Amino acid sequence: MTDGETGRVFRLAYAPGVTPAKWVNVWTERMPDVPITLLAAPASEVVDLLRDGGADAGFVRLPVGRDGLSVIPLYVETTVVVVPKDHAVAAADEVDVADLTDEDVFHPLDDTIEWTERPGLPAFTRPATTAEAIELVASGSGLLLVPQSLARLHHRRDLTYRPVTDAPQSQVALAWPTAATTDLVEDFIGVVRGRTVNSSRGRTAAPAEKPAQRQARKPAQNGSGRRAVPAARKGKGKRPR
Repeated sequence: MTDGETGRVFRLAYAPGVTPAKWVNVWTERMPDVPITLLAAPASEVVDLLRDGGADAGFVRLPVGRDGLSVIPLYVETTVVVVPKDHAVAAADEVDVADLTDEDVFHPLDDTIEWTERPGLPAFTRPATTAEAIELVASGSGLLLVPQSLARLHHRRDLTYRPVTDAPQSQVALAWPTAATTDLVEDFIGVVRGRTVNSSRGRTAAPAEKPAQRQARKPAQNGSGRRAVPAARKGKGKRPR
């Protein structure tokens, strides 16, 4: 960390369902002089935070507009259908999109799954948020397809969820403004990529190892400068005549 960064705070935005704790813990251990501030934001607003300078980096759900942004895809989530516990779907271990053909399915405005064709039948309304859609599912008004982490985030005792094997999936990525790729951003990229503190690609890398000693080992010599005679040969006498 340079002197100009002393006292700085690294601002990390993240979309609902993303759990940044493991990366934050590594950062805290590795960069104790730079506190990290977490900014929870709706998935559609994380990119705006980055573009407006409100965050240094953020975990987003793809796809996003990439103009002016650098993006590192991280992992893909299973898509699940959220249903009341007494729904017929709950009796299966997993379902296909075709199994939902006759079901009313909510499509919230903050949906992050990229659909080519929506499953099931359109529900009577489009809720503004996933949280509102969950409430409607609990009322028995329809079903909801979301990334698994969002189903866990909005867990309720009266609801359950099942994987939808052939549904599109949501991908989580790390993004930041390309023009603001600071040293701290590079450090966080190293954390996310799993680089160690000894990595050569980061300011937190350890100094290069000292060169190995290259002095050749010379055989032992006696006081006259001649090569020492092996012990086994010193006691060897003259051959008897």
